[in-house]
Amino acid sequence: MRIMRGITSAVKALALVAIMAVAATAARAEKVTIQIDGAAVPYYLPLFVADKYGYFKEQGLEVEFLYANASDILNNIAAGNVQFGFPNGDSVISARANGLPVKVVHSTYQRGIGATLFKNSSGIKTPADLVGKKVAVTSYGSPNYIQLQVMMSQIGKKIEDINVQIVGTGAIIDALKSDQVDAVTFSALRYYALKNDGVDVGMIASDDFMPSHGNVLVTSDAYLASNKAQVKGFITALDKALKHIIDGDPAKEVAMVIKDYTPTFAGQEKLVTEIIKEVFIKTLWQSPDTEKNGFGYGNLADWQKNIDIAVQYKVIPTTFDAKDMVVEKPADL
Repeated sequence: MRIMRGITSAVKALALVAIMAVAATAARAEKVTIQIDGAAVPYYLPLFVADKYGYFKEQGLEVEFLYANASDILNNIAAGNVQFGFPNGDSVISARANGLPVKVVHSTYQRGIGATLFKNSSGIKTPADLVGKKVAVTSYGSPNYIQLQVMMSQIGKKIEDINVQIVGTGAIIDALKSDQVDAVTFSALRYYALKNDGVDVGMIASDDFMPSHGNVLVTSDAYLASNKAQVKGFITALDKALKHIIDGDPAKEVAMVIKDYTPTFAGQEKLVTEIIKEVFIKTLWQSPDTEKNGFGYGNLADWQKNIDIAVQYKVIPTTFDAKDMVVEKPADL
C-alpha cells in the first residue's frame, strides 16, 4: 500500500513538474509580429497551422499576424517595427537594391505564381501564339509585365509584338471572361477559379521562362544578428507546419483555417483545397531543391538571375550579390 502511495505521489510530482514547465515556457514566450502581404487568405495556410497547433509556442514564440502591402512590410522590417514579413520575392529584391537591410531567411515559395491565362477557344497554346493578341497586365511596373517581356524575349519576340492592355486588379479576370482581352498575365491561382466558374482556360507558367519567388519569410539584418534563436524557432515552426499539411489531410486544415482565420472564404473550401494540393504542395512549397536541402531552400543561382533580370529591365538601378540578401540553407542558421 505504501508502495502504491509512493508511486501515486511520484506521478503527481511529475505531472506538476510538466505543468510548471509548460507554464514557464508560456511565461517566457517572446512576442513577435509577422506582417503578411495583402489580407488574411487561406493560402497562408502554414502560418495559420503553426499558430493553431502550437508550433510557434513550442519555440517560445507568441506570434501576432498583421497585413499590409509588400513595400510597407519591408519598410517596417527595416525600421524594426515588426520582426518578420511575408512579402513576395520581387519586392524584397527592390527593397534590398534601394538600401533596405532586409534578408530572406526562408524561400517558402520555391516559384512565383505568375502565369498567362487564356481561353482555349482563343487558339493560344504557346507564347508565340500571343503575337498580335490583346494581353492584359495590371500595370507596366508589375512583376507580371516583366515576366511577359522575358517570356517573349526567350522566343525571339518583343513586347511590342503584343497588344498590351492595362487593366486593374479587380477587373482583369472579368476582362478575360468577357473577351475584352485574349489573355492576361496575372496569377496562376486564378486558373483554378476560372475552371471552377466553368471557363475552359489554359495556362503558361511564367516561371518556365524566368525564375522568381512568391511569398518568402523576411527579417532584418539587425534582428537576425541579435535574435538568431527566435529566427530559427520561427523557421522550425513553419517547417513543422508545412510537413503537417503535406503529410496530413490538407482538406481538414483548409476547413480549420477558413473557420478560424479567414471566414470570408466560407463556402470555398473545395476550391481552396484543390489549389493547395495542385499548386502549393506540388510546385510552390516543394521542389527538387527542397527534397535535397529542406523547406525554404534559397537557390542562389535562381535568385541571382531574378536580380539581374530586374536590372536589365530597369526595375532596380544596379545588381548585387544574392547571397547578401538570401539565406541559402535556413536549417544551417
